[in-house]
Amino acid sequence: MLCEAKKILCVGLNYKSHAEETGGEAPKEPVIFSKFGDALAEDGQEIVLPPWHRCYDYEAELVAVMGKPLYHAADEGEAAAAIGGYTCGNDLSARDCQFRSNQWLIGKSMPGFAPVGPRIVPASEFDPAVPHRIRCEVNGVTVQDDDVTNMIFSCPVIVHYISQFLPLEPGDLIFTGTPAGVILGRPKGRRTWLKPGDVVSVSVEGIGTLTNRLV
Repeated sequence: MLCEAKKILCVGLNYKSHAEETGGEAPKEPVIFSKFGDALAEDGQEIVLPPWHRCYDYEAELVAVMGKPLYHAADEGEAAAAIGGYTCGNDLSARDCQFRSNQWLIGKSMPGFAPVGPRIVPASEFDPAVPHRIRCEVNGVTVQDDDVTNMIFSCPVIVHYISQFLPLEPGDLIFTGTPAGVILGRPKGRRTWLKPGDVVSVSVEGIGTLTNRLV
């Protein structure tokens, strides 16, 4: 499952537990960054980890898929009506690159670092305001386990906010943030970064499971 996305936008620190584990504070408004189109990957696709970097991390996320054009939405209701569906995503990150400056782009947008899938569930069949479990497993071991209702900013709030600055088009993807449990959130002596051969799976209840092997 790959979308024709003109934009891949992401929200940082959108679960209080994740903000706290990485030493930050819950933001007062959505923190927006982006990935490039060649970061897209699909369910089952192998993802290459460049050997000249080392601190690779997973981030299980619910991804909103735009269904209608939206620019300067009047309210959150209009924003919600423009969301076409939802899927699973993994905001793969190279942490040793991400924090070279206060701009996260170079650690977030390597080829294949935005896998999504396995399918898009129509917005009429998936309500992110209702409890849905979100999990990440690495080699079959659960490393993240939370609920999408614990997001600080809801999907309509995020889409409404973005639309005040950027025009959104059908197929655009919005990664809505990750819960606690990332490798970066562990004490420095206990961080075992992702490596070639690892299999990472992201599951959202009601959508399915996105699985990618790292090479």
